[in-house]
Amino acid sequence: MTTLKSKLHDDLTAAIKARDELTASTLRLTLSAVAYEETSGKVARELSDDEVLKVIVREAKKRREAAEAFDKGGRADSAERERAEGEVLAGYLPQQLSDEELTAIVADAVAEAKAAGAEGPKAMGAVMKIVKPKVGDRAEGGRVAAAVKSLLVG
Repeated sequence: MTTLKSKLHDDLTAAIKARDELTASTLRLTLSAVAYEETSGKVARELSDDEVLKVIVREAKKRREAAEAFDKGGRADSAERERAEGEVLAGYLPQQLSDEELTAIVADAVAEAKAAGAEGPKAMGAVMKIVKPKVGDRAEGGRVAAAVKSLLVG
């Protein structure tokens, strides 16, 4: 078992013993998503820590989107629950980049793309190809795209 997956299992056990229903249910759902990912496809396999991290990122994104949808629908209690679950998952994610750090990385990538001949809004794809490996899971794709767009247009 990978170290991240075993940490999720250990934390689930601790949450159950502490009668922390929110953390326990969130970790159960996340471990279920990991198990589903392991058994999807033609052959069952063990996920690496990076693959488990991707599942956690995806689950955290689902919580954010659900919270926004509940807010729009006027269901503040459900939105708050989704946000709380997102906070539980955030503890397993790498430290997110601040807006200043993200802007600096994107500015370097824009300069690099311009040096390679990509200009204006059409350079979006070229800049994203440069930025994505540098940022990794430390910033959500939508945030990265917004930063790139603002620097290319502005």
